[in-house]
Amino acid sequence: MRLKLVPQDTTIDFFKHWKTTFGASMVAMVLSLVVVAIIGLNFGIDFRGGTSVRTQAEEPIDIAEYRAAVEGLGFGDVNITEVYDPGFADDENVAQINIQAQEGQESVGSDTIAELERTLQEIDPTLSFTSVESVGPTVSGELIQAAVLAVAAALGAVLFYIWLRFEWQFSLGAVAALVHDVTLTLGIFAILQIRFDLAIIAALLTIVGYSLNDTVVVFDRIRENLVKYKKRPLKEVFNISINETLSRTVMTSVTTLLALLSLFVLGGDVIRGFVFAMIWGVIVGTYSSVFVSSAVLLFLGVKRDWSKATDEAAGTRFAKPNKEA
Repeated sequence: MRLKLVPQDTTIDFFKHWKTTFGASMVAMVLSLVVVAIIGLNFGIDFRGGTSVRTQAEEPIDIAEYRAAVEGLGFGDVNITEVYDPGFADDENVAQINIQAQEGQESVGSDTIAELERTLQEIDPTLSFTSVESVGPTVSGELIQAAVLAVAAALGAVLFYIWLRFEWQFSLGAVAALVHDVTLTLGIFAILQIRFDLAIIAALLTIVGYSLNDTVVVFDRIRENLVKYKKRPLKEVFNISINETLSRTVMTSVTTLLALLSLFVLGGDVIRGFVFAMIWGVIVGTYSSVFVSSAVLLFLGVKRDWSKATDEAAGTRFAKPNKEA
């Protein structure tokens, strides 16, 4: 007996309201950019520069008391949060203290860290520092530039690869889906104010790869069916193709989400931001493979007969109608 998450032969009309779904996706992208511009991302030490200290104590953490003690040391912008994890024991209370780099300083000195530890131990003698990480402002600026270039290079490589394998219409559809996924991920991180660091950049690049894999599977089936069903409307061919790959798409997404949800619950707070980005990316990536990339492809139009060469604008929505189609 084989497990089936979707019926064998589905006939779902994915393009019945494709203009509405595509328009909603574009609105979501614009809103995400607005949220990022207004609220901003909660950049981690990797991008802001400064020192991140992780504390552990046997007694419960009083954030207000910690903050009052730290503010008296004159460190400037300090952010203190309590770290929750279901794997922690009852006497394992963890806090994260982020100290932004001051102007003219690369990081907080070791003597200052020692002073901070002594100050907090006056509140709780059981407190200890389990890790101290520092990143200078110069390095953080270089990391931001490298992160932007990495994402842009990934999108450019996808554009070139799909163009070579299929046609330029497919290439634009794939890149539109990837830009959609990355933009919505940035938007949700700005709304929830989840810490945005280098691990999230790695997650974004992984999302690009996952979404691309899903999109290429759909595109490959579309290309096959364009030859198989030469006289059927493009919308109908696209629907047939997506329905034929739906079982594979759902099974891949569900199994990936099961693994990611396990990591999100049991993997600890250190990787939780990365895993959340992956979960969100799988969801929006699966959506965009159907409702964004295919919608762009439907709008632009494609070549119907892959066994014949095309001239000029043949195969696009601006070409002269193909009599055989």
